[in-house]
Amino acid sequence: MTEQVDPDSPSAAENATDGSHDHTLEPEHFPSRRKTFDMRVVVLTLLAAAIGVAAGGAAIVLLKLIGFITNLSFYGRLSTSFVSPQDNQLGLFVLIVPVIGGVLVGLMARYGSEAIRGHGIPEVMLSVLRNQSRIPARVGILKPVSTAIAIGTGCPFGAEGPIIVTGGALGSFVGQFLSTTDEERKILLSAGAAAGMSATFGSPVSGVLIAVELLLFELRPRSLIPVAVASAMAAALRRLSAAPWPMFPMQQLQSSGMAALVSYTLIGAIVGLASVGATRAVYAVSDAFARLPIHWMWWPAIGGLVVGIVGYILPETMGVGYVNIVRIFSGSLTEKALIMLFLLKFVSWAAALGSETSAGTLAPLFVMGGALGAALGGGASMLFPQFGIDLRIAGIVGMAAMFAGASRALLTSIVFAFETTLQPLGLLPLLCGSSAAYMVSSLLMETTLMTEKVVRRGVFVPTEYTADFLTQTLVRDVASREVVSLAEHLTLAEVRTRITQGWPGSSYQGFPVLNDRGQLVGVVTRLDLLDPTRKPTELVGDLTIRNHAVIFEDNTLSEANALMVREGVGRLPVVDHDNNRKLIGIISRRDIMSARHRRMEQEYERQQGIRW
Repeated sequence: MTEQVDPDSPSAAENATDGSHDHTLEPEHFPSRRKTFDMRVVVLTLLAAAIGVAAGGAAIVLLKLIGFITNLSFYGRLSTSFVSPQDNQLGLFVLIVPVIGGVLVGLMARYGSEAIRGHGIPEVMLSVLRNQSRIPARVGILKPVSTAIAIGTGCPFGAEGPIIVTGGALGSFVGQFLSTTDEERKILLSAGAAAGMSATFGSPVSGVLIAVELLLFELRPRSLIPVAVASAMAAALRRLSAAPWPMFPMQQLQSSGMAALVSYTLIGAIVGLASVGATRAVYAVSDAFARLPIHWMWWPAIGGLVVGIVGYILPETMGVGYVNIVRIFSGSLTEKALIMLFLLKFVSWAAALGSETSAGTLAPLFVMGGALGAALGGGASMLFPQFGIDLRIAGIVGMAAMFAGASRALLTSIVFAFETTLQPLGLLPLLCGSSAAYMVSSLLMETTLMTEKVVRRGVFVPTEYTADFLTQTLVRDVASREVVSLAEHLTLAEVRTRITQGWPGSSYQGFPVLNDRGQLVGVVTRLDLLDPTRKPTELVGDLTIRNHAVIFEDNTLSEANALMVREGVGRLPVVDHDNNRKLIGIISRRDIMSARHRRMEQEYERQQGIRW
């Protein structure tokens, strides 16, 4: 019911049933409900499809460029075929090649764009979180070229990071050119990034997931569909230029028993621990470089020298290393070879990435994780042959676990390992091992390899994607039914007298105004009521704002809060859907915040009530 200053009005408000719709409210003052899907999403999807094709084409060009520079640097021939530097015959001259590449990358970073430094994904995250998803066009060009030089001269990186940056830059450029909103530009940027991942590995689903877990920070149809279409288009384009088999082919796996699953879980946990160490090592090396008394332009050259030294000792550590992953999954590498590959690849990768050269870090994570997982699996198999541990599965688990621990992109790591091997019987071990790695990483490290750089710049990175409490609670659950309202025929003198006498609504900043039939005719502000320039004989109805905002019972608190902000008010009358002049309650900004506070207190009490 409503409480009015006029003693005759409450009964009138209670019994008003004529359903009069005089002075119908203007539609723009009703709460606006956002559609899950509309024609604008269709347009975004079409744009994303084009971006996916462009990003797929850029990925093919980049891989060709890496092949060209690798052939020229290590074999002295002109060819775009994708080869590994490990078969080179340069001898000690192999120490010089990565240094030259580092010098070139440093020059490009200093005189081209400093944004090309690093492995790409944190830079894209920064663009989303701090720069309204704007990536300069020159970064989309310089990043892949500089990375092609770094990888082509032996740095132990992958092409996926720069391709993600290039795809994201394409999406961002289209969004800026078409004057889209920040949110739509984020969707297009993420679509390009997903397409880059998909085009590199032929993994469209994990391309979508990495965009969701590391860039979009949401899971809604209006963002998911454009990203999915872009990723699919890039994967389709890749199939026209690459063989139809998976990125890392392997023989059919066998089903794992319970003992083997427990073993893979423990392997995942140990690899997760290694991912924590790897992340901390990279940033420790980066901090060490920052203390050097030389310009950062020369850091990649120093990192390149370490790459060359390690590459001279073990040539397999140089370059992308996809061939190493295939060998790990084939089970052909010895225990000693796996351990050496893991340790030396780690040293080379940490030094090069810590020098902030232009890089992509997913491939080296996969190599290190796969090698460590297979080595652990081999050791466990020798100790417990009855467990039936498969070294190939241990390698897959290690690869996914390293990525899950370093990035906290759990679903991406699991689906990626499946898409690049097409081994369905590996899914259960992957789920166990990757979850264990994720858990260990979360317990031991607040940030990740992807977010540490972002956090150091003072930017908050979302880590949990839950439905907002305000979108799940309706106005009817919070609104007050005891409404303090005013009759339109009251004089200002009468209202002012009651305010000075401590009337229940004395502290309110606004009041609904009802007519003689108890219908809502508008709202009046406390400021107007106490305005000294107004005559005491004026009626409340003369000051009433007729076109005012209202809310319905079945609207969410999120919609109510958005309407308050849009209209610049702190209280909204709650009206009936069928008769928008029938006042049934009122909701204030304080009510919304109190509801959220109660929810937080309840959650805290539930946690405190649990005793382990």
